[in-house]
Formats: sequence, structure tokens, C-alpha cells
Amino acid sequence: MNFTEAVGSGFRNYVNFSTRAIRSEYWYWTLFVVLVSIVSGVIDWTIVPGAKVGPVGAITSLALLLPGIAVSVRRLHDRDYSGWWVLLAFVPLVGWIILLVWFVMRGTVGDNRFGPDPLQGRM
Repeated sequence: MNFTEAVGSGFRNYVNFSTRAIRSEYWYWTLFVVLVSIVSGVIDWTIVPGAKVGPVGAITSLALLLPGIAVSVRRLHDRDYSGWWVLLAFVPLVGWIILLVWFVMRGTVGDNRFGPDPLQGRM
């Protein structure tokens, strides 16, 4: 999956919490969010210098929140973990480290309880 496919998939599946997302889909989505956040921060800085949160950044964050949660849940599903594990993000440091490790690891080979292997036939 390339960058544009991953971004398109993130927006198409913004309320899909039931299937699987491969690593490239998750990481390209994360790259997209970082790039958009930088651009919106620069726009906010030019509109309202010195403000910690500007209007463009706030709207951007709200627009990307649900698709970001959905792709994270689907990434956990690819590892055959429940999407509720995304709540580990609220545990300082340790939760983020555990999620990072899980997001970096390859998904379950073959079918799991969340659906067929999205990489089957690609490798």
C-alpha cells in the first residue's frame, strides 16, 4: 500500500472498527497526520502568532481524530488484539511503548478473528 492509498483508506474507513490494517497503511496514515499537523501549525502561526492552539490546527485535529483512532484499532486487529487495547495510550510512557511495539510488528499471518490476512497473495 502506498501513501495515497493509505490516506484514502484512512478516510474511507474512518468509522470501520472491525477489519484489519497492515503496517504500511498505519504508518503512512501517521506520516500524513504529522505532515498535515505541521502545515496547519504553520498556517496558525501566520494567522495568530504566539497562540498555542489556532483555529486551523483545532479543526484539523478534530477532522483527523476519528480516522486516526479507526486505523489504530484496525492495526491492533491485524495483530489479533482487541481494539480496546488502544486505550493503553492513556498509560504514560509504558502504554505508548507497548503500542509502538505492537504497531511495528507484522500482523497475524493468515486469517484471524477480525478477518482475512490483507497481505495474503501480496508476498
